[in-house]
Amino acid sequence: MPIKKLKPITPGQRGRTVNGFDAITANKPEKSLLVPMKKTGGRNSQGRMTMKFRGGGHKKKYRIIDFKRNRHDAFAEVLTIEYDPNRSAFIALTKFDDGEKRYIIAQKGLKVGQKVISGNSVDPNIGNAMPLSSIPLGSTVSCIEMTPGTGAAIARSAGSYAQLMARDGKFATIKMPSGETRMILVNCMATIGTVSNSDHQLIVSGKAGRTRWLGRRPRTRAVVMNPVDHPMGGGEGKASGGHPRSKNGIPAKGYRTRNRKKFSNKFIIERRK
Repeated sequence: MPIKKLKPITPGQRGRTVNGFDAITANKPEKSLLVPMKKTGGRNSQGRMTMKFRGGGHKKKYRIIDFKRNRHDAFAEVLTIEYDPNRSAFIALTKFDDGEKRYIIAQKGLKVGQKVISGNSVDPNIGNAMPLSSIPLGSTVSCIEMTPGTGAAIARSAGSYAQLMARDGKFATIKMPSGETRMILVNCMATIGTVSNSDHQLIVSGKAGRTRWLGRRPRTRAVVMNPVDHPMGGGEGKASGGHPRSKNGIPAKGYRTRNRKKFSNKFIIERRK
């Protein structure tokens, strides 16, 4: 999928790159699979700002995605490949023989008219979902469950994938997108193939306004704040601000925040680099 470079007819267009959207086959989403989305502006249920630099953005609706792929041994035809404003990957609209429609995360190479299926003993073709116990070793997989039946949680963003390295008893060894190697139960579902829209990382927005359309407000550097606003604020002139840390005082860059007693630590074979 090519990345387009635009003519620099305005300062915002200069240097901007956009997705060619060659894989997209539909302009309008399936109405029955849309639900309203309410913006929070970074505020919690008490109205307090818990996440800074959020707000605004274009109005959009949420597309209900089938992350569980729990309708087994039933073929579904891919009707369209669509853009989803809520995620970096493209989504595919599928239709079962009885007329039921579901959105799934589109894998790279998934075509309109193709049949996809999920189940224990299905062919390991692109877009098919199956338990890790049935997938050939060395396969590239995405949309992997961490707990059986809860739905895909790993390798869901554009261009991401994991590799099935080994199986031993009731656990499979997965090399994660981060480089971490960990064990996951073999009855967790995964989808064959790499997630679509791998060129997403090459896109350059070109101007600050485009980031505002995505609902992100300007991020103020901590060192230019006052001492009351941030631990790194204050000082005369361009003072460095001491050690890099968060607003709550937790050090950044090298400080480990993971709980040593976390239950899932025993499933991690090798940490990410």
